[in-house]
Amino acid sequence: MHGPSPDEPQPMAGFPQVGFLKPLVKNPNIVVGEYSYYDDPEGPEQFEAKCVLYHFPFIGDKLVIGKFCAVARDVRFIMNGANHQISGFSTYPFYIFANGWELVTPQPGDFPYKGDTVIGNDVWLGYDVLVMPGVKIGDRAIVAAHLANYSLDAGKHNMATTVCGVDLGRTDDPV
Repeated sequence: MHGPSPDEPQPMAGFPQVGFLKPLVKNPNIVVGEYSYYDDPEGPEQFEAKCVLYHFPFIGDKLVIGKFCAVARDVRFIMNGANHQISGFSTYPFYIFANGWELVTPQPGDFPYKGDTVIGNDVWLGYDVLVMPGVKIGDRAIVAAHLANYSLDAGKHNMATTVCGVDLGRTDDPV
């Protein structure tokens, strides 16, 4: 069994909304494993612009997506550039509006930095999932966009075999 080439951006003839991310991504701070794909009716070429937000090169954080991941439409990764200073008198970014307010521009080290965002291998990110800066999602996790009423998922359970505490019967076998 050979399968499609991981270097083919459009692996499904006649179905242009699905694309392998590795050959499509151009940002060196986004690292994608082979066969991970993005599904969007507007085209997978839009992944970086539509899905990876506040990813400024001067911050240096990385988005790492493992092999064999499925990324649905409207998944968004919020990167460290979205963080606001929390050590001052206000979290409001006065300095971005200039007109004298730029005099209170914080230094880069004044902002919270959550580290790289890492998605393991064989992860399914469902429609409309929002991944915050510095989040680590383990191998074989399934992440849904919404939780049931009155539920909480704090990520302390084995994400390889559960979603929101529900046993999926998945194994820890290597990918």
